[in-house]
Amino acid sequence: MINMAEGLRLPTNVLDHTILAVYFVVVLGVGFAARRSVRTSLDFFLSGRSLPAWVTGLAFVAANLGATEILGMAANGAQYGAYTVHWYWIGAIPAMVFLGLVMMPFYYGSKVRSVPEFLLHRFGPSSHLLSSVIFAVSSVLIAGVNLYAMAIVLQALLGWPQWVAIVVAGFFVLAYITVGGLSSAIYNEVLQFFVILAALIPLTVVGLKRVGGWNGLSDSLTSSHGDAFLTAWKGTGIGEGNPLGANWLTIVLGLGFVMSFGYWTTNFAEVQRALSAKNLSAARRTPLIAAFPKILIPLVVVVPGLIALVMEPTLGRGKDGLQYNDAIPVLMRDLLPNGVLGIAVTGLLAAFMAGMAANVSSFNTVFTNDIWGAYLKKGRPDAYYLKTGRVVTAVGVLIGMGTAFIAASFSNIMNYLQTLFSFFNVPLFVVFIIGMFWKRTSAAAGFWGLLSGTVAAMVNYFWLYKQGVISLPSDQGANFVSSIVAFAVGAVVMVAVTLVTRPRPEASLAGLVYGTLPRSMGAGTAVPGTAELPAEGDDAWYRRPALLGWGALILAAVCYVPFSF
Repeated sequence: MINMAEGLRLPTNVLDHTILAVYFVVVLGVGFAARRSVRTSLDFFLSGRSLPAWVTGLAFVAANLGATEILGMAANGAQYGAYTVHWYWIGAIPAMVFLGLVMMPFYYGSKVRSVPEFLLHRFGPSSHLLSSVIFAVSSVLIAGVNLYAMAIVLQALLGWPQWVAIVVAGFFVLAYITVGGLSSAIYNEVLQFFVILAALIPLTVVGLKRVGGWNGLSDSLTSSHGDAFLTAWKGTGIGEGNPLGANWLTIVLGLGFVMSFGYWTTNFAEVQRALSAKNLSAARRTPLIAAFPKILIPLVVVVPGLIALVMEPTLGRGKDGLQYNDAIPVLMRDLLPNGVLGIAVTGLLAAFMAGMAANVSSFNTVFTNDIWGAYLKKGRPDAYYLKTGRVVTAVGVLIGMGTAFIAASFSNIMNYLQTLFSFFNVPLFVVFIIGMFWKRTSAAAGFWGLLSGTVAAMVNYFWLYKQGVISLPSDQGANFVSSIVAFAVGAVVMVAVTLVTRPRPEASLAGLVYGTLPRSMGAGTAVPGTAELPAEGDDAWYRRPALLGWGALILAAVCYVPFSF
């Protein structure tokens, strides 16, 4: 296991600990307040489908603003430079827009409680069970990443051994999710979103001032890492070298299409927030509202990673020294005065709790409804599944504690996360996208496409890449290639199996395939292939998903301009 470098202990005092304690009390208070609204399993797992779009939208982005963003993307910024912005502007925004405009009518309109349940309706029990198991495994693995990242901060804050920090952090998250269910997680995620910004904005501003502003930062990194380090596309021609170890084709196809769409459109930890919205219009606007703050997150996550590299040039250089994952804690230690340091620590812990809570709450939903309730204990009273959900939450947290130690073996947790996404999310996306747009796709094709895509990604990574059969410049480049391989193999297998098996009757596909959704599904919504329906009594632009979606895409494209040359 990788331990934090000596001397990274944060100089906190009573004021910092008081701020942290107040935040913990508020979080638990939100959990107990949410408990009053939890009467049924639908309340526990999907907040009774009652939340407004602005709440689910902020929770959507906050659920992702965990270890992936804070430690992982700062580590990526320090290791790969400005190439990291691809994970946002091409690796997130188009997929979030696609989810809101195209896929949410299928998810929400079919009234499924989870992403795997949609596969039950479309492909049958074989694909449903396989996808449920795959998602349950990936959820606890990713929850472990967030828990490990949280332990890094607690270790730096209090000097605790890493295993103690993991156990304490895990039980705290367990407390408020078990008490209040998804509502507790979502309302805390909204609170955590603002706390996270309150932590990262001062860190970025003070850091830039310390290194001489953007010009000073640019001059330092250009002299030490070359001209391409602060550009997004320079050096990405096929055959050219760059820190990321990927060319424009693998960035666009591997990250921008396969990995991005695979994650944002099928990852139930995100989709669950949209499914808890009060109506289809709110559900569609959830990822679109989230897209706008997502576009700007690199300013307070990637930039601090660059600043840390200037202030600590040895970052990531040796096994016994500072790792890339330490970029944010290093800046907190060196830049922030007491009080502000307490806010920053609180913001980091908020981010990690949001990320872990998202994965644990989605794990308990999928395991309880799609595995336990669907195949092991059918037809029980609703109260039984509500109780089971709380027990499964505890089990998920305990498993997450174990998987946190797996994450600790990676010096850059983003590399680990992207590996998991290529294994689990990309094959699921293949099955969804082909099954959703090709009526002929058979039930058998869904199962074999999902299985073959998952196996292909693992073979490419563990055998072809790790055993040196093929040469790839970096772990991230290997993840992009694994994603492309998983998509291609899954798609070919699905087409081949479909052509030799019997398709489902077309009448049974209503609402499950593009072009089969009913035209009228509620005010303020649009169904694929039809004109958008205006909201009753309100035609404000911010209630129109198409305008929000195009606005997000244009803004993301504009953000590339200063990093393109």
